[in-house]
This record gives sequence, C-alpha cells and structure tokens, in this order.
Amino acid sequence: MDRQTEIELEAAAFRRLKKHLMEDRVDVQNIDLMNLAGFCRNCLSRWYQEAANERGIEMSKEDGRTAFYGMPYDEWKARHQAEATPERSTRPFARMSKSARLRRRCAACRPRARPGARLRAPAVWPVRQCAG
Repeated sequence: MDRQTEIELEAAAFRRLKKHLMEDRVDVQNIDLMNLAGFCRNCLSRWYQEAANERGIEMSKEDGRTAFYGMPYDEWKARHQAEATPERSTRPFARMSKSARLRRRCAACRPRARPGARLRAPAVWPVRQCAG
C-alpha cells in the first residue's frame, strides 16, 4: 500500500470515528470514554488543534473544539452532556490497582494473551489529560 492510500484510509477511519461519536452515539458521555479508553472527544479536538498548529495553521482550543464538535463546545454540552455522577467519576478508576484497571477495560481494548500466558498490566497507565 502506498503512503497516500494509507493517509486516505486513516483519514476515512478518523471521519467515521468522529461521525460515530458526534452523531450516532451522542449518548456516550466524555467521562465514560475517558474511563474506558483514556481519551474523549475533547482529547480528539485537542489533537486536531495540535496537528493544525504543527502545520502552521493558527487554531485556538475553542477553534479546535468547534471544528471537531461542529458547533461551539458550550452549545454541544448544553444539548448532549449529562450531569456527572459519582459512579462516572474518574477518581475511582485512577485509584484502582493496575490489574483491576486492566480487567475493567472493554474486551475490544483488552490486550490479547496467548493461551496459558499471564496477562500483565502495562508499565505506564495513561493519565487523565482531558479538561472537559
């Protein structure tokens, strides 16, 4: 596969992920994404902004969020964001042992182990980076 085709496929996959999160599954809250995957919509909008800035395109945090969310962030929050509850808090997740966090991950994200192999937690766990 040539590099241009690879870039086009990656871009298509990103657009599909964005559509899935922004249109198909607006019911999934950012805090739930953060607890399960270690990133959320705000992280994706920040990565979009950082990519633009690396290419010399001036983009603020709010510009990046508007580009990703398709509307001002405050408007998206008012339409779709539910009140945070204690069970959705990331604090219990952060206090869990590494092995407990590994077991909590969804089946699709959980590392695959060879039959009979012992599953180990990664040496470094992602830190919550989202400010949303």
